Amino acid sequence: MDNSLTGRVAIVTGAGRGLGRGMALGLARAGATVVGPAHIASDFADLKPADALPGCIIPVDADLRRSADCDMVVKTALDAGGLHILVNNAGLTLTYICPDLYRRPAPPKFWEASDEVVQNVMDANFVAADKLARRVAPHLARQGWGRIINVTTMLQTMSRVGFSPYGPSKAALEMATWVWSKELEGSGVTVNIVNPGAGADTPGMAEEMRRKSREGSIDRLVEPEEMLPPLLWVVSRDADRVNGMRYDAKQWNRSLPPAEAARRCGRPAGFALREPLQPPIDPSLLSR
Repeated sequence: MDNSLTGRVAIVTGAGRGLGRGMALGLARAGATVVGPAHIASDFADLKPADALPGCIIPVDADLRRSADCDMVVKTALDAGGLHILVNNAGLTLTYICPDLYRRPAPPKFWEASDEVVQNVMDANFVAADKLARRVAPHLARQGWGRIINVTTMLQTMSRVGFSPYGPSKAALEMATWVWSKELEGSGVTVNIVNPGAGADTPGMAEEMRRKSREGSIDRLVEPEEMLPPLLWVVSRDADRVNGMRYDAKQWNRSLPPAEAARRCGRPAGFALREPLQPPIDPSLLSR
């Protein structure tokens, strides 16, 4: 597989820290020019690494909940030489919703979240991704090639009690991935998901979870760098026909050729959520 992304321009949201930083650096190492929006000032301090990279990272101060900032990010990419890849990674996590989540005896009920928290989570985790995808999809389709990659979460997390509104916000992006992939089918633009496949060792992860991971009382946390093999696969020309799929980094076998690793761990986006949850409605009832 040719991993060279020389000449490609990518947007990686949430590039200032955690998974986003790891993916932005990985794409830049492969030669891409990466536009990296983030909205926490301290994240910019060392976003441009001291060592030379084949590509480069352009940090952008942006709050993607604002439409004008989404417009600005897309314009920055086009001005940098084009637009070929969008990685929707930025989002608000469980520790934003409930800072003491991992110290509580029981997770919070959905009605305990404030209107502001629910709105911010939905806007950051789904609406911002939708805004960017709607802005870049026409451009990608016109040029006949492009990649949209969404970072959702484990299907179990989407439906886990106590994880609202985080789980529902990611479920919205999961199902949007499936819809977008179908609507872009045949255009040369693919839409796929790359996930950690487990808890990720990021700045938002509580130290209590890191301790449990080290002790082995919970599953090993996934490092941001582990996202790169599946990410580089879905943005490669070898994956031109890969569309509407999800790949979890934890299940990715790096000892295998990328196409084989993808075949073994890939699943259709939203596949579990498309299973009927109740008996189908009798069509005759709809006309009554």
